[in-house]
Amino acid sequence: MGENAKELPLAAEQGWRNKRTEPTLPEVYRSLRIPKSGSWIKKFLAFAGPGYLVAVGYMDPGNWATDIAGGSLFGYTLLSVILLSNLMAILLQALAGKLGIVTGRDLAQACRDHYSKPVAMGLWVLCELAIAACDLAEVIGSAIALNLLFGIPLIYGVIITALDVLVVLLLQNKGFRYIETLVIVLIVTIGGCFATEMFLSKPDVGGIMKGFVPSTEIISNPTMLYIAIGILGATVMPHNLYLHSSIVQTRKYKQTSLGKREAIKYATWDSTIALFFALFINAAILILSAATFHKAGMTDVADINDAYHLLTPILGTTIGSILFGVALLASGQNSTLTGTLAGQIVMEGFLNIRLAAWLRRLITRLIAIVPAVIVTGLYGESGTTQLLILSQVILSLQLSFAVVPLIKFTSDKKKMGEFVNPLWLKSLAWFVAFVIISLNVYLLFQTFFG
Repeated sequence: MGENAKELPLAAEQGWRNKRTEPTLPEVYRSLRIPKSGSWIKKFLAFAGPGYLVAVGYMDPGNWATDIAGGSLFGYTLLSVILLSNLMAILLQALAGKLGIVTGRDLAQACRDHYSKPVAMGLWVLCELAIAACDLAEVIGSAIALNLLFGIPLIYGVIITALDVLVVLLLQNKGFRYIETLVIVLIVTIGGCFATEMFLSKPDVGGIMKGFVPSTEIISNPTMLYIAIGILGATVMPHNLYLHSSIVQTRKYKQTSLGKREAIKYATWDSTIALFFALFINAAILILSAATFHKAGMTDVADINDAYHLLTPILGTTIGSILFGVALLASGQNSTLTGTLAGQIVMEGFLNIRLAAWLRRLITRLIAIVPAVIVTGLYGESGTTQLLILSQVILSLQLSFAVVPLIKFTSDKKKMGEFVNPLWLKSLAWFVAFVIISLNVYLLFQTFFG
């Protein structure tokens, strides 16, 4: 009682329509204790975890095709684009974490408590479409991996991926740390696969270092620019902003000014370090493509299936293709785990209704699986490739509707109090939003009319 009495009320009582709001993911809300004493390492480890769930969205199967295409066509040149997009993601995810910690609201709840009901409902529909599209890419990625590794027909692979709902439910009932641990294990698996692949492919170290330096050719070459925009536009996933602003609240940090400041610091470290893992994996996919396909003169490899089958003859060992398939399967399964959590957060946050966790996740999976089954049954592999492209287009459309509210809220002194974005951060965030939105508009225009 004494400790709680010292805690401050949630920041920004005057900036929201509702003074208090019920947490999303109530079963794990403030369930993980933070040590009151001990070294900073001990405290950081207590906060570590949510960033890795967020990082999963930046290495999902939807990103693989653009990385493979960029590497096969232009070698290492577009590594600078991957680096730039990752830095943008680090900034936006830090803002999402800060919003959740300071206000006690995730981004969906913040939108509901700020905008009128029709606007909030519109944002909810757009967000559900984006989650379904992202889920679609992950379902198809997992199904392709099962097909490549075990010969399971695509349509059965799509259905098998629905079982991840049971895995999430089982782990969440045991505690949120179990979900975080599984996700980290799968990320390490993906990283290990690609580290081995890079060793086998013997990439040009000098070319890699040069690739991280931006080149004017990216702007002057229309084809290179188009793929670069594809990498940038598909990197920041809108549902990750909703996810991160909620899951940082699984930590039981003190509701004081000092407690929140400490939580923001460690949560930002967590997401930044995790996103550098995502940078490594995305860069590794492009480097592998450049060191194998581009080096061999195969400049038109953009399909995941082709990449899998071509790696064995180029590397001279079947282990190359097997590791690629294992990494793809781990990536798809990891992304579906976080996608189902994001779906629950968005529905509960925008609509303020509570469904049983299993029912919400089943709905999320069906929205993705039904179209995937239909298209796979009718058109086979070619249909799933087109579906992957469509999913990225839908994600691009929705992105600005998540980024703009996030920056708006964290830059509002009434809502954030002493934690409001300083002028330099506000200016940088709006610049990043302008770049992302402009590139996505251009990408969509090129997709439909180019």
